[in-house]
Amino acid sequence: MILKLQKRLAASVLNCSPKRVVFDPARLEDIKEAITKTDIRLLLGEGAISERPEKGVSRFRANKRKRQKSKGLRRGEGSRKGKATAHRPKKEAWMNRIRAQRNFLKYLKKNNLLKPGAFKELYVKSKGGFFRSIKHIKLHIHEHDLMLSSSKDKREASMSIGQNIGQKTQEMQEKQEKPGKAKSKQPSKKV
Repeated sequence: MILKLQKRLAASVLNCSPKRVVFDPARLEDIKEAITKTDIRLLLGEGAISERPEKGVSRFRANKRKRQKSKGLRRGEGSRKGKATAHRPKKEAWMNRIRAQRNFLKYLKKNNLLKPGAFKELYVKSKGGFFRSIKHIKLHIHEHDLMLSSSKDKREASMSIGQNIGQKTQEMQEKQEKPGKAKSKQPSKKV
């Protein structure tokens, strides 16, 4: 039985490919008599003509990957793309930078190395994101002559400042990364 016309009409009514149109084998006689779109719509309502579901890409594997990633898996070195900073929140980077800068400024203030009013100016600029790093602050201090004059050479003093504070900042960051984790002593093995 040739039902090409009916398939084409059903496809246009269903807005799909003729390959996806399915006829009920028990109702083929009724389908053969249907020669208008209205007839086809009636048969669709009765269930004599139906539409095969569209084939798509399964989400099973994608969902599985998503579940694993939610557990913290599949995030190793081999799965990474982009810079290291792409995997670190921007806020965390900002916090580390601003804390180091503020500690450095406090160190300068405590040791009376800045001119009056310079601390406030530097602090506000630091808060506004003006400085990229501690080295940038040192450069700014040197260029704008914000150090108190002393017997030492200004350039030498401004560059040597903050060596101790750099070590302290590293120690603080290490403590923050490992809160409450005490170093466990491993038993010595006898030979």
